[in-house]
Amino acid sequence: MELGIRSPVHATLFHHFSNSLLFPARLTLLNTTSSSFMATHLHVSSEEFDPSPSLAIGQHDLLIVGPGILGRLVAHNWRQWTKASLKFPYVIFCAPPYQSSDYLGDLRLAASCWNGEGALLFTSSSAPYDCNDNGLCHEDSPVVPTGRSPRTDVLLKAEKIVLEFGGSVLRLSGLYKVDKGAHAYWLEKGIVESRPDHILNLIHYEDAASLSVAILKKQFRGRIFLGCDNHPLSRQEVMDLVYKSGKFSKKFEKFTGTDDPLGKRLNNSRTRQEVGWEPKYSSFAHFLETI
Repeated sequence: MELGIRSPVHATLFHHFSNSLLFPARLTLLNTTSSSFMATHLHVSSEEFDPSPSLAIGQHDLLIVGPGILGRLVAHNWRQWTKASLKFPYVIFCAPPYQSSDYLGDLRLAASCWNGEGALLFTSSSAPYDCNDNGLCHEDSPVVPTGRSPRTDVLLKAEKIVLEFGGSVLRLSGLYKVDKGAHAYWLEKGIVESRPDHILNLIHYEDAASLSVAILKKQFRGRIFLGCDNHPLSRQEVMDLVYKSGKFSKKFEKFTGTDDPLGKRLNNSRTRQEVGWEPKYSSFAHFLETI
């Protein structure tokens, strides 16, 4: 078989551990069944790759010519071998618990791939704050005791793992964008069996991303930060803003709950000061004005 390889395309693959998207390791698989080689990509990321000879080849990169059954099994085994040796200066774990059958195991594996230099960051949730009376909470407010809720238990255990590794935690409030978030869910439902005066806290996905990057760049160690827009709203206020914006075709009817728990009012002024960060969307109302 004549190889005659010309400018093979390199693809970054992302490993899935228990369905969680984690770490890149580059493999190049070339199909030799045609006169000119055609690259076959597995789980290719959205970034564009430069096929020029100037593309850096790492010590764990593998070229597989003939990605059939055997070639793909070789690729799988190669990834299993290299995953333990991959070390990165910056690691962020932002997969939600419901996407994994071994969330804490996935997190430990991610943390073990941090080389201890830049920063390790885990995006958690503001759910563990022990407040259900619409009261004020900040970065250092008490969290719920272990055993009260399976959801908060797994988050607090995950945070503990990251902090023990020397990483930091970013507790995020309700994430949203134009077609995703509490408002979008309630629009779909129309009638929601929850109380309208429950206070919730929001942060746009873009702002959550920019805050995460800002924290990573600062290379903090063992810190807990809070991500929110500092403009808490009741459920009813959120949907009133949606209606008044005139930007959505679906119509929300009402909340019908009366005795479910209230929420909390988050304030992350300390995070903003220490990280040097401000959100692009200062409030949910501000966001609606931009769409």
